[in-house]
Amino acid sequence: MASALRKMITSYFPDVWPVIIIITVICCSLRVSYLILHKEKFCFYKELFMLLFILYVMCLFEVVTIQDDNYGLSNFIPFREIFRYQVGSRLFIKNIIGNILLFLPYGYFASDYLKVKKVWWIAGLTMIISLTIEIVQLNIGRTFDVDDMILNTLGGSIGFFIYYVLDSLRERLPAFCKSDGFVNFVVIVIFIVGIIYLFDLHVMEFIS
Repeated sequence: MASALRKMITSYFPDVWPVIIIITVICCSLRVSYLILHKEKFCFYKELFMLLFILYVMCLFEVVTIQDDNYGLSNFIPFREIFRYQVGSRLFIKNIIGNILLFLPYGYFASDYLKVKKVWWIAGLTMIISLTIEIVQLNIGRTFDVDDMILNTLGGSIGFFIYYVLDSLRERLPAFCKSDGFVNFVVIVIFIVGIIYLFDLHVMEFIS
């Protein structure tokens, strides 16, 4: 399932890579110029999180507005589509797991930005955005699916709980683990490992 999930995520890359490059250059050039001109401190992990959230929003827009002739009919009956797929199948991973993962980053970033302690707040925001997306899709040649809203809201809520757990753990860490330098190091390692795994890069082949 992990391999199928990785393939599903990377399958969107051909559609979103132009957005990723353009937005990255625009945001980085403006942000670096701002920090230099205003002589403000650069903190890698904070800047990376900010950039990743902007890229996430832009890629989300690209993914949910891609035109495809394979869409069926709209679904207004809760859970009808969710229980239609066999667990572990390609369609289950794409339509069930995919819709959950699609809004997991939003739940995390929104929780970190708002510093909320109640999941219903993030769930409500996620539902509003998901409803907006479904209505827009209905008017651009795609379909409305209430089950997508349910799964998106679940994904946003999971993102909140991930933030809540990590934030609680961070409060219990020694002082040096909370320093910007240590956090930067951990984030860089996680980022590199994530890229290697996601794109199935064979590091030793590059080294040799």
